[in-house]
Order: sequence, then C-alpha cells, then structure tokens
Amino acid sequence: MTPDEKHNMIEPYDAVDLNDIAEGDAADELYEHFAITVDRGQSMLRLDKFLVDRMEHCSRNRIQTAADNGNILVNGVAAKSSYKVKPLDRITLVMPYPKREVEIIPENIPLDIKYEDDDIIIVDKAAGMVVHPGCGNYSGTLVNALTYHLRDLPMFQEGDMRAGLVHRIDKDTSGLLVVAKNERAHARLAKQFFDHTIHRRYMALVWGDFPDDEGTITGNIGRSPRDRLQMYVFADGSDGKHAVTHYKVLRRYGYVTLVECRLETGRTHQIRVHMAWQGHPLFNDARYGGDRILKGTTFNKYKQFIENCFSLLPRQALHARSLGFVHPSTGREVMFESELPDDMKAVLAKWDAYVAAREVNNIIE
Repeated sequence: MTPDEKHNMIEPYDAVDLNDIAEGDAADELYEHFAITVDRGQSMLRLDKFLVDRMEHCSRNRIQTAADNGNILVNGVAAKSSYKVKPLDRITLVMPYPKREVEIIPENIPLDIKYEDDDIIIVDKAAGMVVHPGCGNYSGTLVNALTYHLRDLPMFQEGDMRAGLVHRIDKDTSGLLVVAKNERAHARLAKQFFDHTIHRRYMALVWGDFPDDEGTITGNIGRSPRDRLQMYVFADGSDGKHAVTHYKVLRRYGYVTLVECRLETGRTHQIRVHMAWQGHPLFNDARYGGDRILKGTTFNKYKQFIENCFSLLPRQALHARSLGFVHPSTGREVMFESELPDDMKAVLAKWDAYVAAREVNNIIE
C-alpha cells in the first residue's frame, strides 16, 4: 500500500461491534464516526460520490441524508453533498449505524410512552427489558415492541435491529430513551449525542458515603483486559475512551448514598464502572461487586435487612431520570422526566425507616 493510499483510507471511530458484547450491554450511543484525509492527487469530485466510493456498504442516499443534516464536516465546516473535495481536505462524518440483517418480529408488548410526535417517541423503559435484539435476546426487546407500535412507518418496516435508536441503557437499568421515527430525526439526534449536547441525569443508590456534596469522576473507560463482560477504568489514559461523570449527593444513609449522576459522555456502563472505581459500587450491581454487604454492621439483623432490600430490588439501583435535547424539527430545547420506579422507591423507603430507627435508638441510648 502506497503512502497516499494509506492517507486516503476511512478511519472508523466510536464504532462498537454489538456481537462482541453479552446480554445486550452495548455502547450507550449508537452511531458511527468516520474520518478521512483526501490524498494529494485527488481530482475534484462531489463529496457524496467520493465517500460512496470509499465506504463499504454505505449508500449514496445515506451519505446525502447525513450531509443534509450537517453531519459531514470538511475541514471542520458542515458541507453539502455537492461540495467538491480537494486534495488534503479533512472529512469527518457521524451517522446512525447501518441496518443489520437480523429478522425482527413485531411484538405487541406494552410500552410506557411519555411523549410522541411525528419525529420522536420518548419511552420509559422498565428494568429487565433489553433495548435491541442480539446475543440470545431475539424477542421481548424494546425494538420488537417499537416495530409493532410503529409498524406503519417506513423506518420500522425493514426489520432493522436498531431502528430509530441513537442511544441505549442497560437491560437492568430503568428509565428514559428517545427513539427517532424518521431518517432526518435519526441523523440529527445522532449528531447531538456525538457532540455531547444531550442532557442526561440518572439516580443511583451506591455503597458508602462521600466527603463532598458534589464531584466529578474522570477516567477512560474500555473493555476489561481480564473480563470481557466488564468495563474497566484506565486511570493512566493508556486505553479506553474519555469519560466524565458528574455527581451530586441527594440523600445520605451512612452506609449507602443516593446520588444524581449527570453524564458528560456516554460510555458502556459508565456510571456503574466509574462509581465502582471510586469505591462506591451501585447497590446490588452484581457485575461490579455491589451485590454483597460492603458497608455497615456485622449484626445478623442488618444482614437480613440488606437481603430484604436486594429481594425488593433484584438489579442495580440505577434509573435514567431525565433526558433533554434539541428537538430535531422544531429546534427547541425539550426536557422529559421519569419518576423513580416502584422497586427503587421501596428500597429507599426501607433505608429511610432504617436510618430513622437508628436515630431513635441513639437518642434512647
């Protein structure tokens, strides 16, 4: 391969192979980012034609849709499909993932829809539901339900396993997702996720207490070198992707703490792995060690209390509470909120009662 041929290759960024990840725990954001530097001997050519010739399995229509929505930049400036590429132009583009050849069976599964219009649908996902098919979960997913609910729309008639998706949350995390209902909305939402302009806040119950009321956790996140089902923080930045989580303490229980987390980036298991790295695994998060007693007394009564809490909340204590973004058609900022689900409410009520009883005992003593 000549130096110019190497120079003119498409370089993929942020692409995640969903077949490489178990239990549907894929990356939070579902888009692709590519970059290319035009070689020195390139003759002037339309941008869409240039990219179609160099990108595998990518149609001209898909390229044009990305360009129409400002998702293709040439030297840092949004470019139209008709732009004529020039030698040494630096081209970057962001697009939702292409379709996959997986048969999607529409299923009449009830959905908790918080909002819907011609462009988007906001779903409050229950814990236990996988977002899209894959790795043994080929039915009962959110995409199966959406394919039935939106069966009259072209985007949901082609059996696409990622139809309308631009982000996801883990199977056992509850809360809000936005789904696009057409290609234009899909492209515009994908660009916002890539630019980190989406506002996402989660509520989490974690082990331990914090010295400060607010803080920020920064550390690259990548696949664990020891366990591919886990993510890992590369503190020295030697691997993984840049990740930032801001947190604020909402309620202190001594042994556990209720926190609000705001995502600046969206990496796989970001809150779960960042909190575990800081010594605060999520309550009952089996994958990151939160499913055992990490703080508290040695009394059997306390042990029984924790086991009762785990029974009430048989998953990690994480809920996608709010979601805000610029509406793809109106251009206005929109914000959606979700109440805590019953299982998290029940566990918090038990902790409230536990702390109140402990305070009474301290007064008596």
